[in-house]
Amino acid sequence: MLVHEGQARTPGIDRRLAWPLAGIAGALNAAGFCAFGTFSSNMTGNVSALADHLGLGELALALPAVALVGAFMAGAVSATLLIGAGRHHRLRGIYAYSVLTEALLLAGLGVLGAWMPEAVYGPVLVTGLSFLLGLQNATVTQITDARVRTTHVTGMVTDLGIGLGSRLARRGRGMGPDVEKIRLYGVTVAAFLAGGVAGVVAWRALGHTLLFAAAAMLALMAVPGIASARRLGPP
Repeated sequence: MLVHEGQARTPGIDRRLAWPLAGIAGALNAAGFCAFGTFSSNMTGNVSALADHLGLGELALALPAVALVGAFMAGAVSATLLIGAGRHHRLRGIYAYSVLTEALLLAGLGVLGAWMPEAVYGPVLVTGLSFLLGLQNATVTQITDARVRTTHVTGMVTDLGIGLGSRLARRGRGMGPDVEKIRLYGVTVAAFLAGGVAGVVAWRALGHTLLFAAAAMLALMAVPGIASARRLGPP
């Protein structure tokens, strides 16, 4: 899932990558909302909130939105630099290393929750999650050539609607190239939704311990990819 690139990637590989990462992203996004009342991966909403506050002259209220958007972008920049360095040094499996980096940083964010006061931890948590989800989204976007996005679903719901509309226009005749897209986007959206529900339940029951569970799941995805890449050798 985190090794093959380009023509070596199949629709099945993309789906197997999309649903667990979308589920984790949905859970983390929901956890951030439970902790601080703000979604960490919803950049459309955050930019809209920023515009509203700026338009009303509420500069102090605009700062959290600036922090979230900036953190998400910084995560994407970091992933791009990491992947670029890996490609430059012909490091196979650099995408798996990027996901492992997300796992380690997420665990570190969980450690902060053990000693930070709750009033302080909320803003730190939601901003940190924005960074990590930006990192994840940039990683997945690059390995799949933008076919998969795991931290937001607006574009996928749109493409899902287009695909279903195309099927209806053909009255279901033939499989068509949109069938694989419908499967991919349907699985991703469903996983993000299910992850969000699980994230709310888990946050209410476990608090910041949820971050360690999510970090462990990310590591379980990354480590086999790194091991596989080492067996294959340099690209």
